[in-house]
Amino acid sequence: MPSSAFQPVIESLLDTDLYKFTMWQAMLHRHPAAQAEYQFICRNRPEHPLAELADEIEQQIDHLCSLGFRQDELDYLSSLRYIKSDFVDFLSLFHFQRRFIDVSVQGDMLSIVARGPQVHVMGFEIFVLAIVNELYFRRYQTPDVLDEGRRRLQEKIQLLHAFSQEAPRRFPLAISDFGLRRRFSRAWQTEVVERLRAAVPQYITGTSNVALAKSHGLIPVGTMAHEYLQSYQAFGKVRLRDFQRAALEDWVQEYRGDLGVALTDVVGMDAFLADFDLYFAKLFDGLRHDSGDPIAWGEKAIAHYQKLRIDPASKRFVFSDGLNLPQALNIYRHFADRVQLAFGIGTNLSNDLGPQPLNIVMKLFQCNGMPTAKLPDSPGKEHCTDATFLAYLRQVFGR
Repeated sequence: MPSSAFQPVIESLLDTDLYKFTMWQAMLHRHPAAQAEYQFICRNRPEHPLAELADEIEQQIDHLCSLGFRQDELDYLSSLRYIKSDFVDFLSLFHFQRRFIDVSVQGDMLSIVARGPQVHVMGFEIFVLAIVNELYFRRYQTPDVLDEGRRRLQEKIQLLHAFSQEAPRRFPLAISDFGLRRRFSRAWQTEVVERLRAAVPQYITGTSNVALAKSHGLIPVGTMAHEYLQSYQAFGKVRLRDFQRAALEDWVQEYRGDLGVALTDVVGMDAFLADFDLYFAKLFDGLRHDSGDPIAWGEKAIAHYQKLRIDPASKRFVFSDGLNLPQALNIYRHFADRVQLAFGIGTNLSNDLGPQPLNIVMKLFQCNGMPTAKLPDSPGKEHCTDATFLAYLRQVFGR
């Protein structure tokens, strides 16, 4: 049992990203029997070995598995028009099952694997990442580090104040906090969002963090992530070549016009656009960029809409690939007179205090006993442990 000094990282099951709920609902309705395996990965080399955190992570996961949704949280989810009543009923009974997640160490390396029914394990991802981050960065929670974080945050606010003096463009700047998964701490993410909302409310429109959206009256932001589309690579009734179309079709049928931003880079932008025909281009409100050169991506997307005789100005592009504020402003200036824009900024808002952030993820590696893969447009972001399947996927999609 946790000791008397135990400080929980997670105190609410709403303290996760919106797209976990939207994907969760879709999978519960469309593929409730799917089995899945998710693995934790650290892409960079931490200053301190993550294996040192294993015992504390075990305690935090034990605590996570003791939590359930409170009635006010269920009421909030019910207020979102795309969340359906039977899904809320499911959540009212839901608890994470400890037997579905395992923590171990291999030398200095930390291993975390969630394996079991997908509708019971897919939700672990964001909580695990938040737990690892906060435990790791507790050693840095000193007055000097926090003062540096506040100084850097003030620079961002000043940059936005300076931007406000520029000539207006056709479409406004909209920035959302996407920082939960790699945040310095829950308290710091909250402080950042509060200060930005107070200083530049015209630009800070939403957050992916459902708990923060609820408590601060923000728009909860998110649709789908890679795991949703990757799962369709393993569903037996879907040809591999058709997995993106099948996933998009199920999304359309589930949400009937809501949550209409599609993720484009599971097997690369070119392969996505080959599947994103007039039917989908009219049904979806826009596209999300998460790898590759953002300007080239946006130009390619605009050209695709124009080829289909769709006005790009009627669509929204969401940029979310490791952005900082200057990068977001440069992308905005390039496209703001031609297409609606939104930006999700994560680590650079929620973990920019001086210490090196962790580049950690928890990705889907298997579904229904079959490998899944991600082949994005940026080197180093590929995920697959089965070389044969990866080669086959490349062949099918010409990658």
